[in-house]
Amino acid sequence: MSRTVLVTGGNRGIGLATARAFAERGDRVAVTHRGAVVPDYLFGVRCDVTDPEAVEVAFGEVEEKLGPVEVLVANAGITDSTLITRMTEDRFTRVLDTNLTGAWRCARRAVGPMVRNRSGRLIFISSVAATYGSAGMTNYAAGKAGLIGLARSLARELGSRQVTANVVAPGYVVTDMTADLPQQYGAAYRDAIPLRRFAEPEEVASVVEWLAGPGAGYITGAVIPVDGGMGMGH
Repeated sequence: MSRTVLVTGGNRGIGLATARAFAERGDRVAVTHRGAVVPDYLFGVRCDVTDPEAVEVAFGEVEEKLGPVEVLVANAGITDSTLITRMTEDRFTRVLDTNLTGAWRCARRAVGPMVRNRSGRLIFISSVAATYGSAGMTNYAAGKAGLIGLARSLARELGSRQVTANVVAPGYVVTDMTADLPQQYGAAYRDAIPLRRFAEPEEVASVVEWLAGPGAGYITGAVIPVDGGMGMGH
């Protein structure tokens, strides 16, 4: 059955791979972006998840065009890394406002129709950094860890209405960011991964798609790592 799916930050990387996976299975897929070009087979809506009004407008556009959001993939995120002695409060809070509070804003807007329909899937894209930690990324790791508490609280809050909330925690993925790593750093990161390679975005997308499917209807409050064994399931 075709559903309305919204992927935030769905114009590149994991988000685009996820949006493509849902579109290929026949779902109606919308993606948020901040001015990027979106493929024709997706419905693009411009949205900054740090702006509550923009989130409201984006959801309204999706509902008018495709119907109420039945699957939300909260993927939009940024990085702004440096050691804590150099990190300003603004750099810390800006990352949390996008990665954690932005996901909360989108979930808050999505759950009303889900609760009324007694059906819905919330999927939050976290990171291995949430539990493994990452030097120089206190803001990013804190925000991604916060998504776990958010999802598990929503799982308890919304479970009686048949709305599930789960987390996917990727490790290092082949993206523009990892492509720009200096060779020695890239090699060191790969050596810390038992499978000795970075993930492809499609490998993360396939887990997200499965969590939104009928086979995962009894899974909620879970954190599923897609990290090649780097975090050993934590």
